[in-house]
Amino acid sequence: MKFLFVHQNFPGQFLHIVRHLAKSGSHDVVFISEGNENAIPGVRRVIYRMPPRPSETIHPGAREFDLGLTRADAVAKAAMTLRNLGFVPDIIIGHHGWGELLNLEDVFPGAPLLGYFEFFYHTDKYDVGFDPEFPVVPEMLPKIRAKNAINLQALNNPGWGQTPTLFQRNTYPEWAQSRITVLREGVDLDLCAPDPKASKRTLKIKDVTISPKDRLVTYVSRDLEPYRGFHVLMRALPRIQKECPQVRVVMVGGDGVSYGSRLVNGTWRERMLSELQGQLDLSRIHFVGKVSYDDFRALLKRSDAHVYLTYPFVASWSLREAMAMACPIVGSNTAPVREFIDDHRTGLLTPFTKPERIAESVLELLDDRRLAGRLGEAARADAEATLCLGDYLSRYEDLIEQLTGQSPSCVEAPKSRTRRVSRPVAEAEKKKKTAKMGAARKKA
Repeated sequence: MKFLFVHQNFPGQFLHIVRHLAKSGSHDVVFISEGNENAIPGVRRVIYRMPPRPSETIHPGAREFDLGLTRADAVAKAAMTLRNLGFVPDIIIGHHGWGELLNLEDVFPGAPLLGYFEFFYHTDKYDVGFDPEFPVVPEMLPKIRAKNAINLQALNNPGWGQTPTLFQRNTYPEWAQSRITVLREGVDLDLCAPDPKASKRTLKIKDVTISPKDRLVTYVSRDLEPYRGFHVLMRALPRIQKECPQVRVVMVGGDGVSYGSRLVNGTWRERMLSELQGQLDLSRIHFVGKVSYDDFRALLKRSDAHVYLTYPFVASWSLREAMAMACPIVGSNTAPVREFIDDHRTGLLTPFTKPERIAESVLELLDDRRLAGRLGEAARADAEATLCLGDYLSRYEDLIEQLTGQSPSCVEAPKSRTRRVSRPVAEAEKKKKTAKMGAARKKA
């Protein structure tokens, strides 16, 4: 089969399926993206470049849509070059978030399109107004509504959707949800496997050394920012340090802002260190920035208590990986986390906005190692049952087959697996059946 993938930051959410398809050696896999240093053997890259945009002349609420339309033009131009070279995909798979897919139906009319729908913004729920520390001002509301311009155009275009969680699908309007399949993303359970002996070894991450005598609390986020509860966890640390003198806290993440608004001056790390000046023993708190995937896994395998906090927003891959590595998890009691963590069975859920409660939960895990072990084992068991990478890839192939009528795999599906037929495929099959019946009547 011929696959065309699109994501501005190659390979984005498509790492596992692209690697899987390319590794089979049976498919032609092409990926349109902006340039970066990432590479996957067997995948052909087509790079597009964004022209400079004079944003000062564009209404603030329209800037994101303007950028999306610009990306759509650039991707369509790259796709037209592919078409002129004779490449016509059997299916197009990409992310709707940046507008890159909007014009591909003009380049490849009739090609099935499977788009990744990540989040539909609302002015009155989910992330907006969730944190009382950051109240919504009326000036924000038009900009929030405008953020759905690409979403709405994508939903109006031909194609089918996918999203990794029920929470994310439920953010979309009811009329759109029937066109979006929940395709739960998987984890490599071999790479992300528990290591019972990790706590007995000395661990080194950059210039930080964690000894077997230390109690390790971990926190991971792309950036240290409020959307992922960085500010709240920082306020929980004075009590955690006071009641557990041997605790070491390692925080992974950059100083940028991936979600929400940036500070006018400085970073959130600087802001919180200033707020808590004199209350923290900074020799036992380590900001290690962004780390390699090997260091990330080594850190979580050693963790005595892993803290994962988020607004009602998209859940991070690190939560899935923490479960797979049997981390004792303290999670925020928010909808995206509840979809993964069952309170007191696979982790401890705590109110996002209450540092004291977060501290209590972390200290409970540090004090009660039997509880921590039981929760970690249950989290791993849930990961094996629901987050297996092989099952995820199999479901992905099923969805591709439903949309194209072709199976990407040469291996026959197990008889026990039921074939889920999506609405457009069911309608197409019904038309074929009707056409065959009509032809049979004419012959008769």
